[in-house]
Amino acid sequence: MPAITPWEGGEPRFALTDYGRSAECARKRLCSVCNTLIPRGPVWRVAGAAESSAIGEAMAAGRPYRNLAATLEAPGHRACMLYASMVCPYLARPNARRGLTADSPDDMTAHVVRGAVRGEMGAVVGFGDYEFAVTSAQVLFRFLDVVEFLPHDTADQHLDELRAELARSGSRLGGGQPR
Repeated sequence: MPAITPWEGGEPRFALTDYGRSAECARKRLCSVCNTLIPRGPVWRVAGAAESSAIGEAMAAGRPYRNLAATLEAPGHRACMLYASMVCPYLARPNARRGLTADSPDDMTAHVVRGAVRGEMGAVVGFGDYEFAVTSAQVLFRFLDVVEFLPHDTADQHLDELRAELARSGSRLGGGQPR
């Protein structure tokens, strides 16, 4: 269960983010999937179609990529984000559709509408670091300096990379303990 998933009535509310848990992960540099410390250095996240395309185009042109727009998507370990890209139906397949709508849509979450299609490409992206801001209602992240770009049409393309990452780390996803 992702660390930032909210619970309601004893059931997880996938596709939504728990404000308090997300803030704790940001402040303590905890993985948004396994809830354990992310060591200093790169962090990873799964990017959707629009951002993946922009990153891919910048890298192909030899330009740096920096998205100044904040996102609600929290970072995690490389293994955890590879795993998340495969097990989350919305992240895994280009024809997947969102099953939930944002509780209170605003400029940051207006795209989170029931039935929205992910789009053609996604990616697991490594960044040199991240910045965050905790507001009264949201936790916002900006990611700096792309260090790895692993695009996918379907996320099962990352299975060999996930296996290799787990073998390198010699541990469970992200090296953490289950929640």
